[in-house]
Amino acid sequence: MKKFKFWLVLSIFIASLLVFPLLVHNLIMDRPLHILILIIVIAINILAIIVLMISYKKLKSKMALLEDDERINNLLIKKLPLDIDEVKIKEKIKGKICLITGGGGTIGSELSKQIASLKPERLIILDIYENNAYRIQQYLLREFTDLNLDIEIGSIRDHDKMDKLFKKYNPDIIFHAAAHKHVPLMENSPDEAIKNNIGGTLNMVELADKYRTEEFVLISTDKAANPTSIMGATKLCSEMIAEDFARRGSSTKFLTVRFGNVIGSSGSIIPLFKEQILNGGPLTLTDPDVERYFMSTSEAVMLVLQSTIYDEGTFILDMGTPVKIADLAENMISLFGDRPNRDIKIKYIGLRPGEKLYEEYTSKEEELEPTEHDRIYKVRSNKKREDALLPKINQLIQSAQQNAPANELKEMLNEIINM
Repeated sequence: MKKFKFWLVLSIFIASLLVFPLLVHNLIMDRPLHILILIIVIAINILAIIVLMISYKKLKSKMALLEDDERINNLLIKKLPLDIDEVKIKEKIKGKICLITGGGGTIGSELSKQIASLKPERLIILDIYENNAYRIQQYLLREFTDLNLDIEIGSIRDHDKMDKLFKKYNPDIIFHAAAHKHVPLMENSPDEAIKNNIGGTLNMVELADKYRTEEFVLISTDKAANPTSIMGATKLCSEMIAEDFARRGSSTKFLTVRFGNVIGSSGSIIPLFKEQILNGGPLTLTDPDVERYFMSTSEAVMLVLQSTIYDEGTFILDMGTPVKIADLAENMISLFGDRPNRDIKIKYIGLRPGEKLYEEYTSKEEELEPTEHDRIYKVRSNKKREDALLPKINQLIQSAQQNAPANELKEMLNEIINM
């Protein structure tokens, strides 16, 4: 409708401009033409110019808002107070060799920025996507001129390549952020989720144990609690691997940090809504009752770093009150100066495979214990894992590598997470 109005006004404006010289010519030549027509044409031109100016002003404001992610996030998502122990965190990182897997991704790149500011001896960014790695490399070289930075392109699935990296750098602290995270896509590719999220994590955990890395921090997700998706199940399996090595008395401190959606990450809802609004809609939602937890990327990473000053185990970040996605969609449409379901439609397409209506912090067997920080909780599990965990995980990875049928892989994965 808005596009129609714009082109209608523009057409009137152009037509008026074409008629105007003709009318003036008639007046000069003293041809009989009522002066009222000329006045009407001039009035239409003035009105068209005013409408175009208003439309341009709104468009300019909308474009500025589209480019200001921080402002959008602050207006849409309520932030909780955040207090971190900068002194202890700096003591933890300063002078250490830090390796970040998936270092070019949303969480990985923010980890890279914050860790770079804490004066590590060396920062190694590992990513399989060279464009992401290049982007964060250029930022860090520009902002931290004295940073000892290395970029490695490679896959966490490649055990031999990862072994060479450990020999080359001997990292003190590993932040493991590399993972396949897109829920519906992983439902169709369980083999890839298993090879990357489970096989890749097992490679990194085994090598951290082998080379006596001081600390291994696994970035996990709230979708690992009572998982209904392949992605969530593979991330729970990753948590189980880290827990298993910690239970066996490894000299490496294994720590898992579980949290929900970060605003603006690849594939998340707010960038999608922005694109849909820019294209005139509709905004596509799965279900009117869907709720999700949200947190800014910088906020999540600050709390991840805060978690590292505690003992090993699994930690959960308090992300505040869940946000109803339907409300988020309406608020975002209004924020851009449009009217929900009038200027921009909202369309419900149904829950996709693996998705939940509500996300959860913990599973049935888990309880939360407070820590020194009011937004970080430690998970205490009442479930005892079996010693046969790693052999079953290795069997699952091997089956995925051999392209076993999807239903067979899902059954094996389900058996493992219920051990």
